[in-house]
Amino acid sequence: MKSIVILGSTGSIGTQCLDVIRQHKDRFRVLGLAAGTNGRLLAKQVEEFRPQVCGLVEAKEPLPLPANWDGGFLSGPDVLSTLATLPGADMVVVATVGATGLDPTLQAIASGKDIAIANKEVLVMAGELAIAEARKHAVRLLPIDSEHSAVLQCLTAGRREDVQSIILTASGGPFRRWDMERIPYATPEDALAHPTWDMGPKITIDSATMFNKGLEIIEAHHLFDLPVERIRVLIHPQSIVHSMVEYCDGSVIAQLGTTDMRTPIQLALSYPERLSAPAEPLDLAQLAELEFLEPDMERYPCLELARDAAHTGGTMPAFLSVVNEELVAAFLGHRIGFGAIPDLMAQAMERHTPIRDYSLQTIHETDREARMVARGLMGG
Repeated sequence: MKSIVILGSTGSIGTQCLDVIRQHKDRFRVLGLAAGTNGRLLAKQVEEFRPQVCGLVEAKEPLPLPANWDGGFLSGPDVLSTLATLPGADMVVVATVGATGLDPTLQAIASGKDIAIANKEVLVMAGELAIAEARKHAVRLLPIDSEHSAVLQCLTAGRREDVQSIILTASGGPFRRWDMERIPYATPEDALAHPTWDMGPKITIDSATMFNKGLEIIEAHHLFDLPVERIRVLIHPQSIVHSMVEYCDGSVIAQLGTTDMRTPIQLALSYPERLSAPAEPLDLAQLAELEFLEPDMERYPCLELARDAAHTGGTMPAFLSVVNEELVAAFLGHRIGFGAIPDLMAQAMERHTPIRDYSLQTIHETDREARMVARGLMGG
């Protein structure tokens, strides 16, 4: 029985993680649940899973917790860190969004917990620190992203020194077939209409700009210790091939599956063991075609900016990730247009001087700088 803590239990990944646990109650126990503001859903999760501790970062109203539950409730800004280091936890699922996941992840690693990570920004902002800490404390850092989960599986086909390249696939988002002239005027509703995946709002917008693929390049660089220039992106509209690994002999190993995040979530929870399928199996006979296309950087300028940040290195990826976080929040709040996201991102990058040898304190300072720069560019 593996004891699990979920940070971000009421979000898209968190709720799907609980669905996996629901199907395998003989294998997993929920020890702790933490959410941002959704107290009502958290209370329902507590009613069903009976964790030892639950918490809300921001409790806007009294939490309707079950009267016969004898666990503890916490609230406030330290909730994520407290639950990340909960004694007795075997694994912490980091399903939060943005920079808020950084400190809790590093604290969980330092306390000896294995990490199942869905938060791209943690590895983008402090990948070198996270990987070094994981090695130091002998814990596993397992990806939940479908792309990185696929790469992890494909790497079992050969030796790491024989890997030629990693190929990350991307759906192309909702604007893959839009006229270029229309894209800058897309509304949040347009951008949230993802063609294949059901995800949270922030990552769905990042998919529309394809900034998420830039983040995934940086993630893959840290997770699999491969230079950025050997990590490619291909548009694959069907979202059936989740990623590929090319070996030095020309062999390309791919991982295929249905578009259901519960599959990579379950693998991260049970790794290296595989459990019965959480989703409908893939019917290969029903696949009409599998397309692979080079991404058009004119259509997806945020991908190119993210690649530039990856090549620059140092604190630039962290800076750009936080700037993007601010810009996406502003777009979802109808304060800026979709076309402003890459323009403001490029302007922000010109204002940052990257620091090569960074510490956690440096990353926090970069976070504050990025938010100040982004808000200044937006006139806020």
